Amino acid sequence: MSDLKVIFMGTPEFCLPVLDILIKNTNVILVVSQPDKLVGRKKVLTPTPVKTLALENNIEVFQPVKIRDDYKMIIDLKPDIIITCAYGQIIPKEILDCPKYGCINVHASLLPYLRGGAPIQHSIIDGYDKTGITIMYMDEAMDTGDIIASSDITISQNDTYGSVYNRLKNLAPTLLIDTLPSIINKTNKRIMQDNSLATYAWNIKREEEHIDFNNTGLKIDCLVRGLNPVPYANTLINNIEYKIVSGYFKPSKEVIPNKIVISKKELGITCLDGIYYIKELKPAGKKVMAVKDFLNGVNIDEFKNFEVK
Repeated sequence: MSDLKVIFMGTPEFCLPVLDILIKNTNVILVVSQPDKLVGRKKVLTPTPVKTLALENNIEVFQPVKIRDDYKMIIDLKPDIIITCAYGQIIPKEILDCPKYGCINVHASLLPYLRGGAPIQHSIIDGYDKTGITIMYMDEAMDTGDIIASSDITISQNDTYGSVYNRLKNLAPTLLIDTLPSIINKTNKRIMQDNSLATYAWNIKREEEHIDFNNTGLKIDCLVRGLNPVPYANTLINNIEYKIVSGYFKPSKEVIPNKIVISKKELGITCLDGIYYIKELKPAGKKVMAVKDFLNGVNIDEFKNFEVK
């Protein structure tokens, strides 16, 4: 496949193993990525991870603001195949119809489940017991194209967004490179998705990061794990935001939600069906710390009466 002319489209760090394996096994003639962004308090203009890897390998990078309006360069290169992974924009029909082997997407879920931009987070937040990688043909809608291949992993009760992310990041390039030959020689499967089974994984909004302690302990635990290590779930205690990094749930009957349960060694907040105990947290303006270290600097008698929102 070393002579296969590939255009790769992707943006975040998750894509790097996919691009790397394509560089090693095919002829990547162009990388398309989102525009550079201003990052941090000092607003430093920063290239995307995919752009950085491409330039390190002397591959030209194209960064259109709106791909639907600026795609002539891609078509003029006449690629054999276009491969996308978490690119971040909807691909127009003109591009989809361009390569002779089609446009292929590497998606981090078991389609038709969890279509959208945050499938890994939602696989945990929404309580799935497994997820995976799907290789699919692209069409004009979001993640609705025919499935070529998929591979699954189990989600345990201890998994976080970070741990599932890492496993899928390593699974994606292997599944893609194993599947590519069948796409080229046209022996691959082509399975139409059952739209009646579709679920969606929209990008996480700021307000969705907030913990509602009127929910069950299971839902709270899923939210905390699904947002670890970024951006972390949060709660307000005495009108101060605390990011909740990790914790565990203990069922209990006849509890009133949103009450603080505290001792010299434990900090919990009551929820619908028990108490969610915090193991690690990040107070506003401070680093992540174990709850026992946090409690060393707390007036317990005062803290237990604080309001949780």
